[in-house]
Amino acid sequence: MIQALHHVQLAAPRGSEPLLREFYAGLLGLREVPKPPDLAGRGGAWFRGDGVEVHLGIEDDFRPARKAHPAFVVDDLDAYIAKFPDSVADELVPGWRRIYVSDPVGNRIELLQLV
Repeated sequence: MIQALHHVQLAAPRGSEPLLREFYAGLLGLREVPKPPDLAGRGGAWFRGDGVEVHLGIEDDFRPARKAHPAFVVDDLDAYIAKFPDSVADELVPGWRRIYVSDPVGNRIELLQLV
């Protein structure tokens, strides 16, 4: 039986780590955690929050995920709407408000709040 989701892995282009830190730590509020020494040389960055972990791995032939995406439950969607004025909102899933944003390298991210 699957017990939990450990992390989500997204790809990013080489050299994008400063932008990823600004977005995932600065805007989303996750904290960066050190990668294990054997993986640190590959580049990228790992971020963690309460019950959430996102790994950004470097991919030389990078293409952003425009359909596939992680969805993060938030406690104040309006605060994120203010941070991301270009976000796309929908209420297609009953009981949830949600928006879509793109990280700085173009990966799709969903933020949602239970209504």
